Amino acid sequence: MLKIGIFGGSGRVGQLIIKQALQSKNIEVGAIFVRRKLDFSLPKSSFVTNNFEEFMGCCDVIIDFSSQEATNALLNALKSSKKPIPCIIGTTGLDDEEFKLMEACSKKVPILYASNMSLGVAVLRKVVAEVASRLKHADIEISEIHHRFKKDAPSGTALSLAESCAKARKTTLKKVLVTDRTKMGERKQGEISVLSLRGGDVAGRHCVGFYLDGEYLEFIHNATSRETFAKGALECALWIRDKKANIYEIDDVFA
Repeated sequence: MLKIGIFGGSGRVGQLIIKQALQSKNIEVGAIFVRRKLDFSLPKSSFVTNNFEEFMGCCDVIIDFSSQEATNALLNALKSSKKPIPCIIGTTGLDDEEFKLMEACSKKVPILYASNMSLGVAVLRKVVAEVASRLKHADIEISEIHHRFKKDAPSGTALSLAESCAKARKTTLKKVLVTDRTKMGERKQGEISVLSLRGGDVAGRHCVGFYLDGEYLEFIHNATSRETFAKGALECALWIRDKKANIYEIDDVFA
């Protein structure tokens, strides 16, 4: 039985991971790291704490869906910990500091980072990369919409889709990314544009469009429930528990 530690257990996805784990035959909730009270009951065997040392001592794999600040703190704790604990990170809105910390931690523990844990998005990334490489002159426009409470924009998933397209065209996303057209003027060849919308309780919708003269292709992924991300995270936890220290992607799980 795999004991998981859920970091950010009071968040929307964190609570779904707990509930999905409690229904699993292969996974046990070993510890939950929270900063505010949970609004549902847990089995007596579950250990709830806000102490890093206690938390990390009660789990085999950590799943993190928290915030940039919290993930930063977790990575620093992993870096200094004597116990190597595999970690799944699904937090979005991270910057270079967190990714550098991941790189440092991956020297001693396996870490899987994914901005989206769904199988559909993993497949979509491969599809849009193929189309981007074949339709080299198509204008690429990506739109995403999420619930009103989402803090980061563009979404991590939208950026990962844009990055897949950029790599397929042998360039870097930094060189071609556009997120604000208010003062951009006419569209330039090779740009990859990302538009963000926020409203309601939308779990997540991403559209990647390839626009040519006289025709266009659009690929859409709709997440109808956040349970998709929770189930994907648990699959990743089962997969990573016996892997060597390294940084992994969602594509590695579903290869």
